[in-house]
Amino acid sequence: MDLDNLIVMANRIGQFFEAQPDRDAALAGIAEHVKKFWEPRMRAQILAAVGTDAGADLSEIVSAALTRHRAMLQPA
Repeated sequence: MDLDNLIVMANRIGQFFEAQPDRDAALAGIAEHVKKFWEPRMRAQILAAVGTDAGADLSEIVSAALTRHRAMLQPA
């Protein structure tokens, strides 16, 4: 899948969870959503982009969630 589309989708997920008052719960919620609904290739692609120029358009909360929960999101 196109990385730009994955970033748009991830940022929309982040917008939803950003409204939660508990930041740790929001980060976990983003990661759980990605784990549950994204196929392994999509997860691998977005994880590879975190912290690189390719992932520069990821929102801060999404980047934080993917970084914090990277081990859980790694494709099997």
